[in-house]
Amino acid sequence: MTEHNDIDYISGRSTTGHEWDGIKELNTPLPRWWILCFYATILWAVGYWMVYPAWPLLSSYTTGVFDYSTRANVVNDLAGLEKLRGDKMAVLGKASLTEIEKDPALLGLARARGKTVFADNCAPCHGSGGAGAKGYPNLNDDDWLWGGSLDQILQTIQFGARSGHAQAHEGQMLAFGRDGILTKTEIVTVANYVRSLSGLTTAAKFDPAAGTRIFAENCAVCHGENAKGNQALGAPNLTDRIWLYGSDEETLVETISYGRAGIMPAWSGRLDPITVRALAVYVHSLGGGQ
Repeated sequence: MTEHNDIDYISGRSTTGHEWDGIKELNTPLPRWWILCFYATILWAVGYWMVYPAWPLLSSYTTGVFDYSTRANVVNDLAGLEKLRGDKMAVLGKASLTEIEKDPALLGLARARGKTVFADNCAPCHGSGGAGAKGYPNLNDDDWLWGGSLDQILQTIQFGARSGHAQAHEGQMLAFGRDGILTKTEIVTVANYVRSLSGLTTAAKFDPAAGTRIFAENCAVCHGENAKGNQALGAPNLTDRIWLYGSDEETLVETISYGRAGIMPAWSGRLDPITVRALAVYVHSLGGGQ
């Protein structure tokens, strides 16, 4: 490595005098405009630190000369919006669910409020349009585990299912295989029997007499002798071709073997009562309400 400055004969520029393995370092200073812009950004950053909240402290942060906070602005805007809605929401809170659905103005208000709340809280599980997914009920059809009337939907939203709330729905599918209630052969037989109730398989694939007996002795107590379900227990109708987890044999064997105990959270402690009512009206209006 050499230490003297010279001129690079290819570029015609002076070098710094540094050379490695025949490669010379050109002396190419940054443009003055770039240097000035760089210093300007430093000055801007220092000014920003002083004017706006920027530096974290042990228990808070520097508020800045302007004492500006986007979070505070959002809180104030929301408070103003709630104040603007106040009178209308109060009327919504005093009306019964039936009165809300019969009054076009109240229904429109409830649906608008309910749609927003649904998107924020319910759509992650039930989908943006309420069509559901595997393990999450479709709210557009007329198949309801716990009932689809206005009051029943309100009850479910308020307290949930297996949520830990004292008033929550508590029905649970037993684990017939894991708990040794039925053998694997019996589980496969009754799974095919259940599939046959919806026309998904034929009697040639299982023993109909054995399937009927196993169902009557173990399943009918919840799903009913005709397998039409029991909303008081959250036991689904097994004859309507609507399946929460899937209707193939493998899925049904898994369901019967290990049970199902999905959880619906209670929203009464998370949303105010008027919002919960608006949400119930919105869900009921999706098309599947009874």
